[in-house]
Amino acid sequence: MPSIKANQAQVHYEIHGDDTAPVLLLSHSLGVNGDMWRPQVSSFTQQFRVVRYDTRGHGQTTASPGPYSMDLLGRDVIALLDELRLEKVHFCGLSMGGAIGMWLGVNAPQRLNRLVLSNTAAKLGTAEGWKSRIDSVKKSGMQAVAPGIIERWFTAGFRESHREVVSSTQKTMEETGPGGYVACCEALSAMDQRSTVSKITVPTLVVVGAHDPVTTRADGQFLAEKIRGARYVELDAAHLSNIEDAQHFSTAVASFLSA
Repeated sequence: MPSIKANQAQVHYEIHGDDTAPVLLLSHSLGVNGDMWRPQVSSFTQQFRVVRYDTRGHGQTTASPGPYSMDLLGRDVIALLDELRLEKVHFCGLSMGGAIGMWLGVNAPQRLNRLVLSNTAAKLGTAEGWKSRIDSVKKSGMQAVAPGIIERWFTAGFRESHREVVSSTQKTMEETGPGGYVACCEALSAMDQRSTVSKITVPTLVVVGAHDPVTTRADGQFLAEKIRGARYVELDAAHLSNIEDAQHFSTAVASFLSA
């Protein structure tokens, strides 16, 4: 997996598909890595050149000392685009990836063609909730928080019928380095983009999981209302809608990006 140096970190990425196709950059959720997008690669590469990367502190991207910020995580994406000589791309981010997408939409709209914000919110969680999670990870490691997070990420029915997928996702989270995870938690805890998302002018799709207890319908509806002309779609899923309702997710995103 190749990498580029950005802001004291080696950012790892992977490219799939025809190098003449429009580029789609995928940004994953907190606690996992670019493999989260595995269900989409084969379908997306029929229309796009797909670039997926590991966010700072996740997967094979190094964890520089924290705390991090949305500004830093967003500038990592710009550094990746610069290194790959990609002037403009489609961007699809889920949860933390969606938060990065909002930052790009406000601060670097000239680098985006279309934007997909999935299972995300302009403000994620509460300061108290993030502090509790950070304290748990610092004290007892990722194993202390992973089971509870996974329970919220998938519906009970999906956890029962797709045990291997759920188990694999939990294992990835448990193997994520606690230092990088905590630093990203700190970035998300400090983030509040509620007053800035209305500045986003690139065509935007907001994807919501109808059963998502983490980033709710209300969070998605807020984004769709604040971003002028945004499209809104709900899927039969909890938080990781790209995995739980993979076919409908892929179809909705591809249709929007190619419109």
